Amino acid sequence: MTETGGRRPGRAWIARLGPRGEVDLDRAASPRAVVEDAVARVGTGPVRWAIELNSVVVRRIVGEVPALGGSPAAVELLRRGNEATTLRALFTLVDGPAAAPPTDEAILEGIHEFVHRAVPLERVLHGVRVGHAATTEAFLRACAGLVDAEVAVDEVTAISRELFSYVDDLSDTMIRAYLVEHEVWSTSAAAARADIVRSLLSGDATTTDVGEASRVLGYDLRRTHEAVVVWSDAPNGSSTLQAAATEALRARGATTTLVVPVASGRLWAWGTVPSDGTVPSDGTVPSDGTVPSDGTVPSDGTVPSEGTRRTGSWETIAEALSRQRTQAAFGTPGGGVEGFRRSHREAQRGERVERLRREAGRVPRHATAYADVAAIALLATDLDAAGDFVRRELGGLATRGASMEALRTTLYHYIGAERSLVDVARRLHVARGTVTYRVKRAQEVLGHGLDDRRFALHTALALAEELGDAVLLPRDVTER
Repeated sequence: MTETGGRRPGRAWIARLGPRGEVDLDRAASPRAVVEDAVARVGTGPVRWAIELNSVVVRRIVGEVPALGGSPAAVELLRRGNEATTLRALFTLVDGPAAAPPTDEAILEGIHEFVHRAVPLERVLHGVRVGHAATTEAFLRACAGLVDAEVAVDEVTAISRELFSYVDDLSDTMIRAYLVEHEVWSTSAAAARADIVRSLLSGDATTTDVGEASRVLGYDLRRTHEAVVVWSDAPNGSSTLQAAATEALRARGATTTLVVPVASGRLWAWGTVPSDGTVPSDGTVPSDGTVPSDGTVPSDGTVPSEGTRRTGSWETIAEALSRQRTQAAFGTPGGGVEGFRRSHREAQRGERVERLRREAGRVPRHATAYADVAAIALLATDLDAAGDFVRRELGGLATRGASMEALRTTLYHYIGAERSLVDVARRLHVARGTVTYRVKRAQEVLGHGLDDRRFALHTALALAEELGDAVLLPRDVTER
């Protein structure tokens, strides 16, 4: 990459911008061609500085306006759009407003996403203001440190004025794009379906609305439902996610499905499933949508078919999701609109547990059943309180590090296996003597026997095992 491009008089300091840490150009959210063009315009150091700044600004935006996040892929989309605005700001300061390229497609792509997710315009603009404040602060701080003292005040004033004008123009462009997209989207069938689903989930829909809502959705809300949240790190994988959700729900015995994309790389889905968890032995579903079990006649009076089998195993579903590089969290089945809502809430809680596990560095589970993580999900509802509980119950055993983690894991399985050395050794693939040593050492660190507050101890160990630093460290430490 070459480093050329003119500079406005007095702006030579921009060429001396550089990141505080090690930032490779490959970390950029923008396509390589965009990065190469930016380097040609302003140089490698300023571009690396902008990449580093963008990561900081995006974290601040999502922290203050969570609606602009929503999934790893949605955050990546936001990172791409904000990086484009930061680079354009650099070009504006170096060569003047006329030199800045047209509004980047990544910025407009983010606007389309916000409209489809029903993120209000005022929240979008709030995010713009947060990003502008953080970016301007970084530019002004860098300017003050790189220019001569006698011209610093004038240069800082000029930078502030030019960045304000730049963001003002950018906001106008984004508002126009939002309103145009909103007008198109609001008249679409997809928007109508999304509005109905959000109304159902919020409890706004009345009993008399259910029949009409079912008709518009093409999905019978009076049946038994199993909800799933499906997500991926890839920003643009809508068709893949929809296929993954449909396949997983079919494997769970769903006869019909409802899929609602809610963010880049994330969607909600439901399937009408049999309450007994069975499907016909040949894998097909009766044309009337009923699934019999054990020779009983369903409430709609249809006659059961011969032979039933259990729905697809979680292992099979997880393997399919793994091949598609997606993850999914499932709620438990529930009847009617209330079951539709409850199963969705459970799927979201399961998703949250998986995101916390990911932050803790745990191996991702591609398929998560709420029934398997319900206790952890409920215990982690208040993460600050959960962390206080874990650190209080475990004491020195809550210390970070590989050795303490091995003690915690061994003790967790030891208590769960009713103190069977053989079972724990087999599960952890270690010698029985190793298990014995670790359990003894863990008790020494705890300072008391395993029968003292056994339930609380096992619960704290379970939280630490699943969520790691999220409960081992105070929140103000983990968020630094």
